[in-house]
Amino acid sequence: MADTHRVDRTDRHLQFQSPYEGGGGYGGGGYKSMMPESGPSTTQVLSLLIGVPVVGSLLALAGLLLAGSVIGLMVALPLFLLFSPVIVPAALTIGLAMTGFLASGMFGLTGLSSISWVMNYLRGTRRTVPEQLEYAKRRMADAVGYAGQKGKEMGQHVQNKAQDVKQYDISKSHDTTTKGHETQGRTTAA
Repeated sequence: MADTHRVDRTDRHLQFQSPYEGGGGYGGGGYKSMMPESGPSTTQVLSLLIGVPVVGSLLALAGLLLAGSVIGLMVALPLFLLFSPVIVPAALTIGLAMTGFLASGMFGLTGLSSISWVMNYLRGTRRTVPEQLEYAKRRMADAVGYAGQKGKEMGQHVQNKAQDVKQYDISKSHDTTTKGHETQGRTTAA
């Protein structure tokens, strides 16, 4: 059998060749073209020779640390249970104290940055107040125009829905309503 096959697709003659057959496919060499032509480079060999011991030692160290943590937890768990009436309140007290210190620091930083912002604002805006007022007026006018347009669109939408409902009610020729256990028939006029 030949290496190439003729396939007729919509009046076009396309040459099809399997990538696994020799001489065609990806780059003309089949699956062999996907493999490197030469062996590994010296950089690859050196990185492998250096990387394997480093990675192995790091994995061994991680395993030892995990084993030590598990053994330490197994030894400390009875002590935690025995001293929990003392340890839990102490841990809560220390945690709340640290939270208080961090919160006070954050509030202090927030206050200082706020004062700095206000001072910079006052220094920089004494000259540009009229421009900022004009900008604010334009923004307000844009917002009012946008709200008015949305209001008109919503009114039109509600009016269209009301027309649809009205046409639906008119298209019914006979409407029945139930009052208690009686059913009354009523005809609607157009």
